[in-house]
Amino acid sequence: MTSSARSMRIADREINDHAQCYVIAEVGHNHQGDLDQCKRLFAAAKDAGACAVKLQKRENVSLFTSAMFAKPYDNPNSFGATYGEHREFLEFGLEEYVELKAYCQQIGIHFFATAFDIPSVAFLEEVDLPAYKVASADVTNVPLLRELAQTGKPVILSTGGARWESIRAGYETLAAGGVEIGILQCTAGYPAAWDELDLRVIHTYRDAFPESVVGLSSHDNGIAMSTAAFALGARIIEKHFTLDRTMKGTDHSFSLEPQGMSKLVRDLTRVHLALGDGVKRVHESEKAPIEKMGKSICAATDLPEGHVLRSEDLAFKSPGGGLLPSEHDTVVGGRLTRAVFAETSLDYELVELPEHVVAARS
Repeated sequence: MTSSARSMRIADREINDHAQCYVIAEVGHNHQGDLDQCKRLFAAAKDAGACAVKLQKRENVSLFTSAMFAKPYDNPNSFGATYGEHREFLEFGLEEYVELKAYCQQIGIHFFATAFDIPSVAFLEEVDLPAYKVASADVTNVPLLRELAQTGKPVILSTGGARWESIRAGYETLAAGGVEIGILQCTAGYPAAWDELDLRVIHTYRDAFPESVVGLSSHDNGIAMSTAAFALGARIIEKHFTLDRTMKGTDHSFSLEPQGMSKLVRDLTRVHLALGDGVKRVHESEKAPIEKMGKSICAATDLPEGHVLRSEDLAFKSPGGGLLPSEHDTVVGGRLTRAVFAETSLDYELVELPEHVVAARS
């Protein structure tokens, strides 16, 4: 693992505190088992500016108990008579994954997946994707985490619904394998309530895991909280993504549509620029307004040559560009080298400073 800086690399993209946000469009199963629709989702995510698209991979027959697999699943979002049939309908096989990988290489967007079980790790390794995601419910799945660490590829760990001791243990399991880790604050509500987002956990993770990139898997409705998370130090943002929030399926209602994803990427790019590097600067764009609104030391009244300036002889008027008001104490006691009219902006050609002031300034 990188020890010199908080950083991780996914394919050709370096993710660190100084980089723009790495935005993942979580497609999940919003493709509804339709390969062409999945490609349309991937293309829309690319057009919106997302860095990556992500699916979810399960080996359903071995993952679920026989009872859960055979459980009737009769609801408006079902794609099968039983839960197992529903999940199998939504699952892509090797041929589809290979085709989707090639498509993403063609359009220029990263493609990876969440592995929900050890057989799915082997499946995804055969496809050779550049990274893995761990779902929040698998923070405690030590065998799965070890299997992912053995791939040597970057792993992004989501932490919704997980206790601190489980998060620490899961993280250390991955770290023991030497892989680069991204760790995401997440609230596993669908959608998550505003007062349950706990964005300050981003600071907690940055302190606790100084070598790892921190981010947010955001299930809230909207984009504002993601930009707040970036300002707090998140450099990976994951948002569920759909073509239409009214489509059949449980995830569509809290997913971003293409316009929303585009606005999110736009705003994250603006925040990245706006944060700067912590150095206070005077920008060229500020100079004219500050001179217009600023103040110069001026003569309060007409004053004769040789007059020794007193505080009551001075006024502070816009525009700026002359002696700053902060030089008031220096100017008081100086002698005018020529007569001036009221409102004349003073400078050091007009004011001969006392010898002790000159000596102190040299």
